Amino acid sequence: MSNQIDPTVDPYGYMGMALNSDGSITRTVEIFPNTSPACSNPSDSNPVLTKDIPVNESNNTWVRIFLPRKVFDSDPVGKLPIIVYYHGGGLIQLSAASTMFHEFCSNVANETQAVIVSPEYRLAPEHRLPAAYDDCMEALQWIKTTTDQWLTKYADFSKCFLMGSSAGGNIAYHIGLRAVGCVDDLNPVKIRGLILHQPFFGGIERTRSEIRLVNDKVLPPCVTDIMWELALPTGVDRDHEYCNPMVGMKSEVLEQIKEEGWKILIMGCDGDPLIDRQIELAKVLEEKGLSVVGEFSEKGFHGYGLHDSSAANVLFGVLKNFIKSL
Repeated sequence: MSNQIDPTVDPYGYMGMALNSDGSITRTVEIFPNTSPACSNPSDSNPVLTKDIPVNESNNTWVRIFLPRKVFDSDPVGKLPIIVYYHGGGLIQLSAASTMFHEFCSNVANETQAVIVSPEYRLAPEHRLPAAYDDCMEALQWIKTTTDQWLTKYADFSKCFLMGSSAGGNIAYHIGLRAVGCVDDLNPVKIRGLILHQPFFGGIERTRSEIRLVNDKVLPPCVTDIMWELALPTGVDRDHEYCNPMVGMKSEVLEQIKEEGWKILIMGCDGDPLIDRQIELAKVLEEKGLSVVGEFSEKGFHGYGLHDSSAANVLFGVLKNFIKSL
């Protein structure tokens, strides 16, 4: 986010937006304006090759694929896991092409030796939820049916993980809830686990961490309130199931996840106002018999691992161990 505007004073300005009298918003500035083009040129020196492929041209959605050069330059010994990565941005900002996420996905692909597929989804408030979920389910169906050689030649469709950071973690969770009900329809794609990196959840009642970090300079509750107001369907509040995972939790869906043997990794840190919600979700899912790995650090802030190289190295180690365990 912007370093010049105090989010607790001007949350809309902090997000690069202005609120109009009719309740709509005007995007005044790109908070993270840098984007990175895909590069599939084998002569390029990057350790990871990338390319974009359209999914639904009418919705202007597409996927960016990240392929480790090592497998491209030599005959692979075995196929690589697929990580479907959903970018963050509060459901209202940013892109799969944003440099921050492009570099993060490149590093994850290289460090874990996995093929990354990062869907571009429609943003709110122009396209409120469940538009982003619909787009990301469509991207999962695209993976199932694609004939693209980067996936058919190098990717192990039977070892697929749904991963996201912040709002992307929210998407990974909800796509998991949808996908488990149609596992046969997704063949040959077989989901093995969900990776929720500081997932973006909320609710009407403030948690202790939200109260403790009410003046947080990265993602204070006043900012997340606005994000949810813009992203949720019109007329619902922050205790809607899209926002608050404790609401509308369906036992039969969780039982399906348990039966499929999915493992769920939830990561967070004490400096993130969202930490209490993440810990609560991990606890409830574990109580319901699901296989949950909670990785919660005492240090850090919302977005750690995306901005801080030392935190990223720890995160990559956790990811490698999680994927190997399945």
